[in-house]
Parts: sequence; structure tokens; C-alpha cells
Amino acid sequence: MKIDRLSRTALAKLLRGDVLEDATCVIKFYSSNCHLCHGLQDTYQEIAQEYEDIHFFAFNIRDNPRIPQRLGFKGVPTISIMKVSRGIKPDVKKMGEPPQPDKKMWYTAENIINFIEKEK
Repeated sequence: MKIDRLSRTALAKLLRGDVLEDATCVIKFYSSNCHLCHGLQDTYQEIAQEYEDIHFFAFNIRDNPRIPQRLGFKGVPTISIMKVSRGIKPDVKKMGEPPQPDKKMWYTAENIINFIEKEK
């Protein structure tokens, strides 16, 4: 599946449950000036191709600098997953710190896949 970039408005709609259908969404929160975020880009794209039934998104925290505080994370990249349903605010689950961070992209493909499989 392709990765869609979320706008501030689109993310707000997901977080309110303002959706047309139930879905599982994975979101990579990133910053344009983060070398780890750029390093993770190809791996995240490859993982997205493996899942037909999950929507993959990317959100630049520069579009809403309050998002990390609102969702309870401190840095980027951060990967989250949420199950959205019409009219229900989703529980946003954030991926924890990797036990051995990758120096080029922070998370490994295995870290992300394990998180998705556990939470989907």
C-alpha cells in the first residue's frame, strides 16, 4: 500500500474519529531536518507494501508542533498505530524505543513489523 502524507486537518479528523469507515492506520511522525527520519523512509515504504489491509501515513510534526506533546512522545521518528472507527476517538499506540537503535534510521524493519503485528 502507498504512504499518504497527512495534513494537519486530516490528522485531526483521524484523532476525532471523523472517518467514513473502520480502518487500522500506521503513522510515521517525522521532521524534515531529521536524518533518522530520512533514513527510515525506504524501510517504511517497503513495510507498507507488505500490508494490504492497513493504511500507512506520514506526518511532518512541523505542520503541528503540539502533536508530540498531545500524543505523548518526545522525538522523531515515532511510529504509531491506531484503529479508527466512525465517531470514536481512537487509542493511539506508540512504538517504544528500540532496544538497540539503528544509527541510520532508529527503528529497524523488524522493530516496526513486530509492533504492527502485535497491535493490529
